[in-house]
Amino acid sequence: MKNNQILKKRTRKFNIVNLCIFCIVVLFVTSCSTQTPKTVHEQAAEQPNIVFIMSDDHAYKAISAYGHGLNDTPNIDRIASEGAIFNKGFVTNSICAPSRAVMLTGKHSHMNGKVDNILPFNWDQENFAKALQRSGYQTAMIGKIHLNGLPQGFDYSNVLPGQGSYYNPNFIENGKKIKYDGYVTTVTTDLALDWLDNKREKDKPFLLLYHQKAPHRTWMPEEKYFTLFDDIEFTPPKNFFDDYKGRPVAAQHEMGIDKHMDVVYDLKMLDKEGELKTKYRNAFQGQYNRMDDKQKAAWDAYYDPIISDFKAKGLKGKELALWKFQRYMEDYLRTIQSVDDGVGEVLDYLEENGLTENTIVVYTSDQGFYLGEHGWFDKRFMYEESFRTPLLMKYPKEIKAGTVVNEMVQNLDFAPTFLDYAGVSIADDIQGESFRGLVNAKAKGSEWRDAIYYTYYEFPGEHHVKRHYGVRTDRYKLIHFYYDVDVWELYDLESDPSEMTNVYTDPLYSKIKEDMHKRLVEIRKKYGDSKELNDENLDNFLKAKGLER
Repeated sequence: MKNNQILKKRTRKFNIVNLCIFCIVVLFVTSCSTQTPKTVHEQAAEQPNIVFIMSDDHAYKAISAYGHGLNDTPNIDRIASEGAIFNKGFVTNSICAPSRAVMLTGKHSHMNGKVDNILPFNWDQENFAKALQRSGYQTAMIGKIHLNGLPQGFDYSNVLPGQGSYYNPNFIENGKKIKYDGYVTTVTTDLALDWLDNKREKDKPFLLLYHQKAPHRTWMPEEKYFTLFDDIEFTPPKNFFDDYKGRPVAAQHEMGIDKHMDVVYDLKMLDKEGELKTKYRNAFQGQYNRMDDKQKAAWDAYYDPIISDFKAKGLKGKELALWKFQRYMEDYLRTIQSVDDGVGEVLDYLEENGLTENTIVVYTSDQGFYLGEHGWFDKRFMYEESFRTPLLMKYPKEIKAGTVVNEMVQNLDFAPTFLDYAGVSIADDIQGESFRGLVNAKAKGSEWRDAIYYTYYEFPGEHHVKRHYGVRTDRYKLIHFYYDVDVWELYDLESDPSEMTNVYTDPLYSKIKEDMHKRLVEIRKKYGDSKELNDENLDNFLKAKGLER
């Protein structure tokens, strides 16, 4: 039975005597026939399929539908052109594993327990896949999840261990480790298509979490895209050489392209002579060694001349920083091109099999990413480039093509949204809200939020980003950095969208500051966050690393 088929509704018949009695009793004001309750198959036919596509570290600026001109992503753009694009999609905690835990549970990090990449995730807690599974959905998770343990809520899982590898990756299929030959993005897509075509029960609605590793560090491109962007010189953001004036915490980062981006690990300068001895050289050597001889030959044919040229130039200072930026952008965007190819294959499969009309397709990332803004790569900070994430969605039955959503939504909202569409009850402890009403005026909706909350916990840790939390409204953002510092920042996003000027101590913003402090207290209370919870999470984090306060 096709998923988009609507079964005819049965009617119960009345004999003439009963009909007459019935009509007299109700004075002829009701119909002479009534509907029976829907059968399981009728209900299933009305429940939409869900394909939830998530990439890793995909900056919204690196999707051509957002109009920044860096690259061309025609297949991801199809989701926007056939459905909706969200201009204010955000995360609650900009780091891989916690973001995914929020997505699954619909709860902030301090509530689901996964506050950082170190502490374990408790799969025994409720997640939206479990709820859909109980309601008759066939469920699968394929690709990157970065949460320890066997995924719960899925009839089938085939996931990367940890961060995964770009070449000849290992996967864990229903708990069993398997190595696949090939490029990870292509392998993940093939596994997703295989499940759709061969492994699911085709008379049930389905949920597919199709999650790519790319474009996560170290941005190792697929062979067919080695030369893509070779003829393009990327222009650095205006604040590439940021001096961090008035922002002392930002100045303490360890995520600068100029000083912290490893020329071997990040930029592939693995010279055969071993002369470029960098901090993470051996880590990249391990990834290179995963390639077979044919893959290495193709890789070397492209990268060896670049390595030789780099060594001969002996770049320093700003010239080196700009060279690094160019190399970074090329490889980062190349990995996205393979992701876009995979999205196209999945969309084509849905169309070719008559599944498009009754399938919700969402494309997003676990967070944003810096593409040279403030001189950075990576994420973590509450500043816009990592706080904001791409979000595109289509569902022909309800969402009009070309819809634009400007309200603030978060990864907190995926769980209740999917449950809403499936007609499954939303648990009281879910903290997100269904955004179904934002894309469909006819759907039941309510007044939308006017503020969102953010937390980041992983310090001390990689990239040296201090712990912080904050509140964002449509125009203003208040951030508090704490633990071994006590620093406040306030930004006017209308006049300062790049967040270069901290106006926290500016007398002109004294009333705004007062109002934002009140909003922060209110929103922390709303979501049940507190200093006591922060202290508990900090103690657990340090304990996991063998440290004490």
